[in-house]
Amino acid sequence: MAMPERNAGPRLYLAVDNCFASKRWTRPAEWMALLADMGIGYVEASADNECDPLYMGREYLARWVQEVREAEARTGVRVANMYSGHGSYATLGLAHSEPSVRERMQEEWIKPMCNIAAKLDAGIGFYCHAFANAVLQQPEVYAASEEDLYARLADIAAYCRYIGVATPGVEQMYTPHQVPWTIAGAERLLREVYARSGGAPFYLTLDTGHQSGQRRFKRPTRAHLLQVAAGLAADQDGAEGQGASWLGPESIQPLLERLAAAPDSERPGLADQIERELDRYSYLFAGEQDGDTYAWLRQLGSYSPIIHLQQTDGSRSAHLPFDETANRNGIIFGPQVLAALQEAYRVPAEAGMPPRSEHIYLTLEVFSGTAELNNTILRKVSDSVAYWRQYIPYDGITLEEALGHEG
Repeated sequence: MAMPERNAGPRLYLAVDNCFASKRWTRPAEWMALLADMGIGYVEASADNECDPLYMGREYLARWVQEVREAEARTGVRVANMYSGHGSYATLGLAHSEPSVRERMQEEWIKPMCNIAAKLDAGIGFYCHAFANAVLQQPEVYAASEEDLYARLADIAAYCRYIGVATPGVEQMYTPHQVPWTIAGAERLLREVYARSGGAPFYLTLDTGHQSGQRRFKRPTRAHLLQVAAGLAADQDGAEGQGASWLGPESIQPLLERLAAAPDSERPGLADQIERELDRYSYLFAGEQDGDTYAWLRQLGSYSPIIHLQQTDGSRSAHLPFDETANRNGIIFGPQVLAALQEAYRVPAEAGMPPRSEHIYLTLEVFSGTAELNNTILRKVSDSVAYWRQYIPYDGITLEEALGHEG
């Protein structure tokens, strides 16, 4: 039996995603100066803040990279990672029904972003795909789409290795149409991409608010299916009916209607048939632990060179700050995050997985509202920085040292 590894763990860095500055402080010199004043030395550059390859073009992006280098030299702030934003998140992207669109996203968006990351000696993370409902409703089509996605991610991983980007990765999500959204599915994705790329590292970005949806998509129990059928029989559709819960594939609707109308003697057989139908759609269901932020960190935190930090009450991913108000009802806290990461690094490394992360950028991702005042936005970010500096007092601290530090 392999003995657990014992070391100081990864080195930790506190970073901020510059999405807070979108449409307000848009030049690198501006958002770097703001972050430097807050004591931040590392930034994640979001494509939404004026560096999206599909919107901006090559000549502009070349100038943008030069501006970043000049601002880094002046402020001491470094772009640690590039990241996708809402623009690419809002499309089917790498899983589009049209192969030409998938190819365009891969070759004309992701790879140019990887090139920028290479020029800045940065990592890169992204989320640029979703499966349409028509795909989810057909297991064979879903399997083929998943295979195509793995192949494209493997190609991106190999490309990053070739150009010198060490830590490409995809963000975990929280609904069936946006994989990876379960712990088991995320681990499978990492294994598949690592194997298909010939051993090119590829990672996850864990987000502390992206566990707010999974428990809505748990597989219905047999008792619940019978309850839904009873509601249909009584022509009801409410708290006891099908409208209040996730039942999985659309293909079970006619089976439920048959169950509702069937005599008692036929109901067990029809219920068995529904269970078999649900078995065909296992990818539509999550387990209890998939809705637990700390379970994700314990099991996959060592494969997450970027961890997006947002406060949440567990019911939604609102990208709240770590200020007194949000923390009062929040569930994300520094000591628990670090303890979960410690557990992730205590277990033996698993064969078939990429190398564990040696550096983790704990990256504040605080969103700003369209009508929010500038001072309010900056206060939310600075309050969040102050909270996390209790636990990451300096950048490059080892996990072991951070756990021993008195906040």
